[in-house]
Amino acid sequence: MREIIVENSILGQRWLWRTHGADARDPDFTPDDLVTQLLLGRGVARDDLERQRNPTLRAFMPDPSIFRDMDRAAVRLADAVESGEVLTVYGDYDVDGATSAALLIRLFRQLGLTADYYIPDRLLEGYGPSGEALVRLGERGSKLIVTVDCGAMAYDALAQAKAAEIEVIVVDHHKCAVELPQAFALVNPNRLDEIDDAAAHGHLAAVGVAFLLAAAIVRELRGRGFFDGRAEPRLVDLLDIVALGTVADVAQLKGLNRAFVAQGLKVMAARRNIGLNALAAAARLNRAPVCSDLGFALGPRINAGGRVGKSDLGVRLLTTEDPEEAREIAMELDRLNEERRAIEAAVQEAAELQLAGQHNRSVILVSGEGWHPGVIGIVAGRIKEKTGKPAIVIALDADGTGKGSGRSVSGVDLGAAIISAREAGLLVAGGGHAMAAGLTIDAAMVDRLADWLDERLAGDVARATAEKSLLVDALLTPRGLQPAFIEAMDGAGPYGTGWPGPRIVTGPVRIIKCDIVGKDHVRAIVSGDDGASFKAMAFRQGETELGQRLLHGERGQKYMLAGRAKVDDWGSVPKAELHIDDIALAN
Repeated sequence: MREIIVENSILGQRWLWRTHGADARDPDFTPDDLVTQLLLGRGVARDDLERQRNPTLRAFMPDPSIFRDMDRAAVRLADAVESGEVLTVYGDYDVDGATSAALLIRLFRQLGLTADYYIPDRLLEGYGPSGEALVRLGERGSKLIVTVDCGAMAYDALAQAKAAEIEVIVVDHHKCAVELPQAFALVNPNRLDEIDDAAAHGHLAAVGVAFLLAAAIVRELRGRGFFDGRAEPRLVDLLDIVALGTVADVAQLKGLNRAFVAQGLKVMAARRNIGLNALAAAARLNRAPVCSDLGFALGPRINAGGRVGKSDLGVRLLTTEDPEEAREIAMELDRLNEERRAIEAAVQEAAELQLAGQHNRSVILVSGEGWHPGVIGIVAGRIKEKTGKPAIVIALDADGTGKGSGRSVSGVDLGAAIISAREAGLLVAGGGHAMAAGLTIDAAMVDRLADWLDERLAGDVARATAEKSLLVDALLTPRGLQPAFIEAMDGAGPYGTGWPGPRIVTGPVRIIKCDIVGKDHVRAIVSGDDGASFKAMAFRQGETELGQRLLHGERGQKYMLAGRAKVDDWGSVPKAELHIDDIALAN
C-alpha cells in the first residue's frame, strides 16, 4: 500500500508516494538518494541499479538473431550489398517511418550501396504499402524492397508484390495477427509467434528494430570478410536518428529504448548529422538537446511534412549531405509546422463540440467531414489527455470513407482492439500498437464501431481509471526548488512514456500573481513561507477547474503544488519553475 501525501486534491485525487518517497527536506538527504529512489520507483530491482544509472548499448543490446526472420533478412540484404542490387526502402510518412528509412539508407550508403526510397502520400495513398506502388517500384527495377514502420498487416499489397516476383522484407513493430502477410522476411518483435526474449522487446519503435537489423547486416558482412581492407560503419553514429524516432513515436522508454535515447542524445549533441543540425537551428535549439526536445520541437517538424506537406521531406532532411539543402528543407518543415498548428486548432475545436454527448462512453470517438487527416492523431491525443480515456478521431471524406487515428491510456491496448474490429468486419483496414492505432472505415459503420469499442474496452478502461491518483517522487520546500536539484533528478533519465518524469510536491505557497498567457495557459507566481518565490505553469488549463482555482481562488489561501520541475534557461540566469499537474489546500 502506497503512503498517502494528500487525501483529496482540488481535482479529487489522492497524491501517493511512488515508492516510500524521498523527502528533500531531510537534512541528511543527498542527490544520490534521490536518483536511487527514482530508479526504484520505476521498477528497477536493487541489483540492477548500476546498469540503469547509465543505460548503454553494451548493457541492453540483445543478439539480433533472437528475432524471427532477422538472420534471413540480414543475409538477403548482405547479398544485395555485395552484388550492388537495386534496393528501395518503403517508409511510413511519420517520424518513426522517416527515421527508420533514413537509418537504412545511411547504412547502405556507408556500405557502398545507394538505396532509393519511397514514402507514400498520406492523403492520396494512405498508410502502409500499396500493391500498386510495390509493383510499380518492381517495374522500375527494384525487385527487393524493405518496408519500415509498415507492412505487418499488408496482406493484399504483399500478395501483389509476390505475384510480381518482388521480394519484400518487412521491418515493423505494429501488432500482428496470427496469419502473416506473404513477405520474404517479416522482422517484428510483436509477431505472435516470437519467443519470449524477442517479444520482451515489443516496446521498440520501428527505428529500433531497423537498428537491430543494421547490426545484423554488418555482422553478416563481417563474417564474409567484407570489411577486410575497408572501415566498418559506426552504428553508434546512427543513434541520434534512433533516439528521435523512438521518442517521437511515443515508445516506452524502458530497457533498450532508454539506452537508444540516452546514447542518441549524446550523438545528437555533437551535431554531426547535417539535417538534424539544420532542423535544430530552425527550431531555435541552441543548446544540447534533451529528451523533450525530440518529442515537442524536432519530431513535430518532421511530422509536418507527412501531415500537411510533402511526405518525403523528413527522409530527405535526415539523409542529405548538403548543408544548403538541409537548411532549405528544415525551413520548409518549420513553415509547414506552423500551418499544421492552425489546421489542428480548427479540427480540435470542431471535435470538442462532440464531447458533451460522450461523457458516459469508455472510448471517445468523434468524426467529421472535411477534417484534415494529417492532424487527427494529434487531436486524438489532446482529447485523450483532456478526458483521461482512449480517443479516436475520424476524418470523413465526401465519398463516405473515413480515416481514423486513436490514442490510448496506459492499461488499454487500443491496437489489439482495432485489429479485432477489422477481423469482425467493422473496418476496411486497421492496426497499431497498445497506445496508438489507425483505421479506415466506411462512414456508415462509425456508430457501430463506437458501440463495439465501448463494450469491448469498458472493463479495461474502468480498471485503468479506477483510482484517480498522482504518484509523487519527492517532497521539498519552495526554496529547495533549484536548478541543481532538477539536474540531479536527470540522473535517473531519460524520461518519457513508460519511464515518467519525476513529479514533486512543494509548498505551502500563496499565489502572488496569476494570469493567462498564450492560448489557455495559466501562469502563476507563488511564494512560500520560507520567502522563496518561483513561477508555476498550468498548460491548457485556463477553462478547467484547476485553472479557475489558480486564477480566481481566495488570495492568501495556502496551497500544496504537485507537478514537474523544469529549468527555464531562456534568460541569462537559469531558474527553476513548476509545471502544475494538481493543487491541494495546505493544512
